[in-house]
Amino acid sequence: MMKLRCKKFFRSNSKVVASSNATAVTASDAKLSGEIKWELRPGGMLVQKRECAENDGDSIITLRVSTVTQCHHISIQPTSSFGELKMILAMVTGLEPKEQRLLYKGKEREDCEHLHMVGVKDKDKVLLFEDPAIKERKQATSGHVQVIGSTYHTICV
Repeated sequence: MMKLRCKKFFRSNSKVVASSNATAVTASDAKLSGEIKWELRPGGMLVQKRECAENDGDSIITLRVSTVTQCHHISIQPTSSFGELKMILAMVTGLEPKEQRLLYKGKEREDCEHLHMVGVKDKDKVLLFEDPAIKERKQATSGHVQVIGSTYHTICV
């Protein structure tokens, strides 16, 4: 017969920090006492808060946004969405947010996706392209239609 061991999957509060001189509990005391801090992610998931050296929620990341001919350095919060990044880029480039296509790690990103959820870090590169469909519509409305072939035929039905 086999014996199974009981495994502990929780932290016990057996270490109690008691000090009459200390009036405030510091972060190192909280680690010793086994206190767990929680945070609510944008997707609604409750997870254990990460320990990081940066300030909580006040961090700013710098992105390199490259177009075909230009490179822009944009400072933004990591919890922002790609839609918010498009609004900032609209002020810098002059392209409307609906005319922009943002690519990160080879995939086009939707406006509702958050930067930190996709994995965007400080000094990462994001590619900015103008939407080809809207670009064609602009050319057609301005009257500058570019004909690729040498022969042009009109078909009437």
